[in-house]
Amino acid sequence: MSAVAKPRSEPAAGEVIVKTEGLAKYFDVSPPWLNRVLEGKPRTILHAVDDVSFEIRRGETLSLVGESGCGKSTVARVLVGLYAPTKGRVEFFGRDLSEMNTAAGRGLRQKLQMIFQDPYASLNPRWRVAEIIAEPLRAHGLMTDKAQIERRVDELLGLVRLSPADKVKYPHQFSGGQRQRISIARALATNPAFLVCDEPTSALDVSVQAQVLNLMKDLQRDLGLTYLFISHNLAVVHHISDRVGVMYLGRIVELAPKRALFAAPRHPYTRMLLDAIPDLDMTGRARTPVAGEVPNPLNPPSGCTFHPRCPHADERCKRETPVLKFHARSGADVQVACHAVAEGRIG
Repeated sequence: MSAVAKPRSEPAAGEVIVKTEGLAKYFDVSPPWLNRVLEGKPRTILHAVDDVSFEIRRGETLSLVGESGCGKSTVARVLVGLYAPTKGRVEFFGRDLSEMNTAAGRGLRQKLQMIFQDPYASLNPRWRVAEIIAEPLRAHGLMTDKAQIERRVDELLGLVRLSPADKVKYPHQFSGGQRQRISIARALATNPAFLVCDEPTSALDVSVQAQVLNLMKDLQRDLGLTYLFISHNLAVVHHISDRVGVMYLGRIVELAPKRALFAAPRHPYTRMLLDAIPDLDMTGRARTPVAGEVPNPLNPPSGCTFHPRCPHADERCKRETPVLKFHARSGADVQVACHAVAEGRIG
């Protein structure tokens, strides 16, 4: 691996490079003002993300999982600056993420990149691959010499296991997996330290998913990258993650190392997600079916938002919102937001 491919500024081993505290993002989805006045209706606020806190250390992959609409993609968009947080704080290398929008924060922006979900929509169909990959280099003023840019594009294509000859082609000439490799090459152009990956394999076939995931793991090892990985596919999460955060209606309900979460899930919602995986090993583990669907996020239940679907819910669950915290019986690195776990009603 050449020195050019290495991140320019690597944090020390174990250093927290991304930190969120009480992160919240609300959207005003109210009808037009005149409609509200005539119909006598108040504003309608969607709490897409509410009080989310976590840390990501150098070289680590934190995955966020949950059903559609749980807020995991909104968290990803807030972290890269596509959405401004309504409340809370996001720190990147110890600096507030809002600094990315200033002239002094341009160097911070270079260290943070995103890989989008749909490789068919995230690439400009009118541009050749060389222009797509070189765009971040020109936008950040990292390179101006044409020969230097061409060499860098060739190097990036090699990193994602494509041929330098592919740079003259257009996106429609590639398969879905190859397009996602081009997206990864574009994200790596500025030598980032942190990549936000918003379901980067969900639009791909299973065999292609494995190739892209293995590529991402190899790049993480070789370049010292740190990932926030968004997915609803638990098999993918198990393959790539170091830690996993489970989200439900805008909140993290369980945050744990991968092995601990898959071996002994604590929160009832986490158990429901894992129970949806076929028991191919015939372990005979008892499964508790959970009925119902995700509530309307515009009118969420009081207290613990999972209580209408939870077989362990009691009156406290209906009144009081649980806080994500460590519990003595859950393990040193496991955080759970559940009254039943805190009270020992769940073994």
